[in-house]
Amino acid sequence: MASRAWMVALLLAAASASCATAQLQEKFYSETCPSVEDVVRKEMVRALSLAPSLAAPLLRMHFHDCFVRGCDGSVLLDSANKTAEKDALPNITLRGFDFVERVKAAVEKACPDTVSCADVLALIARDAVWLSKGPFWEVPLGRRDGSVSIANDTNALPPPTANITELTQLFAAVNLDIKDLVVLSAAHTIGTSHCFSFSDRLYNFTGRVNPSDIDPTLEPFYMAKLKSKCASLNDNTTLVEMDPGSFKTFDLDYFKLVSKRRGLFHSDGALLTNAFTRAYILRHATGAFKDEFFADFGVSMVKMGNANVLTGSQGEIRKKCSVVNH
Repeated sequence: MASRAWMVALLLAAASASCATAQLQEKFYSETCPSVEDVVRKEMVRALSLAPSLAAPLLRMHFHDCFVRGCDGSVLLDSANKTAEKDALPNITLRGFDFVERVKAAVEKACPDTVSCADVLALIARDAVWLSKGPFWEVPLGRRDGSVSIANDTNALPPPTANITELTQLFAAVNLDIKDLVVLSAAHTIGTSHCFSFSDRLYNFTGRVNPSDIDPTLEPFYMAKLKSKCASLNDNTTLVEMDPGSFKTFDLDYFKLVSKRRGLFHSDGALLTNAFTRAYILRHATGAFKDEFFADFGVSMVKMGNANVLTGSQGEIRKKCSVVNH
């Protein structure tokens, strides 16, 4: 009986999630705010022409929103007592919040009280990839904004130290499968990371805290290069390119690096420990299937963007992304 009740509950939850996803539509604002994508893109073109390195943080912000409480804009909320998602350790290096507010203000000017911050962020993420010479995909819209943002909820975020088991579990929690995992990990083809996100691989892999305590899965030459940039475990400021040489361009070089054991994070290297993800990496490391990967990335981004969304009468349309409406 208990097993049957559990199955019924599971089916009801799946039906509810499917219903919410179905309410997202590519032309959701075709009548209420037909200019929304043009407004967002105009701001993105202007910003990235001046600061192309902003693309990766904006894409990352959308990831971090969707993995915590779903894609509801909760990562954008401020907290007077510093207990919001953006105050948690995994999010303290996020940047671009002021820019998101600027885009939202432009959207509000064009269409007051109509477009959610969650939708604005989803469009920003898509344009960040496209303007970095990556794929373009249609973004289903109609999300509404949540009003809850709790720092401890960021435990749902896949950490850079995760192994393949942890990664698959955390992705599954937002209805993403093993293919989505390897495809979306390739977002690391753009952007930089602070040394503290991976320096344990250089100096403290097993907890001994000495220069010889290294991650044996890292390619030695790459290890030496990283050590020349990150001098110690205490380096909290130095930035390292995740995809050296083309960190501002969305391309297939990520797969080439990981295939050579030059993935920056534990989580990158972990993709070589699973048969499916390893095969996907080796296929795309050849560089011969760019269109295939670009199509896969768009599909996985749409799936991620559907994670636990608020729609219809749920949530609200925040006027400012950093505060709930009063």
